[in-house]
Amino acid sequence: MKDLNEQDFLEWADAYLREELSEEEKRQFEAYCEANPVQKELLEWHQTFVGDLKKADARVNFQRDLIRIAQGYGKSYQPKSTTKVISLWDRLKLNAAVAAAIAIVSVFSTLWLTGYYKNLKKTTSDYSALRRDMNTVKRNVNAQNAAIQNIHNTKDNAKETMHYGATGFMITKNGYVVTNYHVITGADSVHLQNHKGESFKANIVFTNPEKDLAILHINDSTFKSIKSIPYTFKKQDSDMGEDVYTIGFPRDEAVYGQGYLSSSTGYAGDTLAYQISIPVNPGNSGGPLLDKEGNVIGIISGKQKGLDGAAFAIKTKALMETLNSIPADSLNGKNVVLNNKNLLHNLSRTDQIKKLQDYIYIVKVY
Repeated sequence: MKDLNEQDFLEWADAYLREELSEEEKRQFEAYCEANPVQKELLEWHQTFVGDLKKADARVNFQRDLIRIAQGYGKSYQPKSTTKVISLWDRLKLNAAVAAAIAIVSVFSTLWLTGYYKNLKKTTSDYSALRRDMNTVKRNVNAQNAAIQNIHNTKDNAKETMHYGATGFMITKNGYVVTNYHVITGADSVHLQNHKGESFKANIVFTNPEKDLAILHINDSTFKSIKSIPYTFKKQDSDMGEDVYTIGFPRDEAVYGQGYLSSSTGYAGDTLAYQISIPVNPGNSGGPLLDKEGNVIGIISGKQKGLDGAAFAIKTKALMETLNSIPADSLNGKNVVLNNKNLLHNLSRTDQIKKLQDYIYIVKVY
């Protein structure tokens, strides 16, 4: 049903209140009011107004009946003597009652004529808008309080917050992992997280700052030794232009990068490193660099500042030298034995990546 203007609605409302509508018309009117909250509010005000008029009219009629009865009583009974004061009071009471009734009718008539009820719709709408604004302000204040509380909690727990993340990968089936030295330097504790979200505490076994390598060992009761590692470590240098790839954690998900060896030496002619064409970020540091056969040929060491597109990887030769330098007492009887069987060379690149993901970790330093 189309929207009615105020006059048409009030006429319909008067007919409804006077019970002049049929049952079907009553249902239509009530349905219209339910669908239009503002009109429903106007009906309630109008109903109150009509009720007040009826009460005022009833009071006037009651006063008239009293006057009529009193006049009839006065004709049938005349007291022997009445003072002027009492007669004057009787007349004043009558005039006061009439004046009160006229005042009530005048007030409601004035409200109607001055557009008070016409402005009710706008007033109700403004009130609803104000209430919505207040609710919005309340939500914003609550959100700000929560943010302030979070900042406070973060400050209190600053020592427990991770300040660095990078990549590491397993080199033995009994839990030895390699990453970069610059990743774990100054660490209070180190945790390794796999792509499944499982986290393990790791100890720093040995570091080689000159070669930027660190050997970790998973020391966690929830960790179980694996049967074997699918890749091997290539001891000979690879050729410039060779196709290579890496998997690392520049963010919380593993990211694949592909490129080629752009130089057989690293920065400033370093013979223990390669220059590679793969774009890397800080989170890639410590990740494996593999050839197309699935052999690990290096460890990503990051991007050189000031050299656009220049990224480097430490050769596995440096890793072997570092492993041979670990004192026996640092190993606690858990020797470092590298895998000598490559399970990746006959697989496609996508299948190689699927197998590799279980052996590459996010290094979280606290």
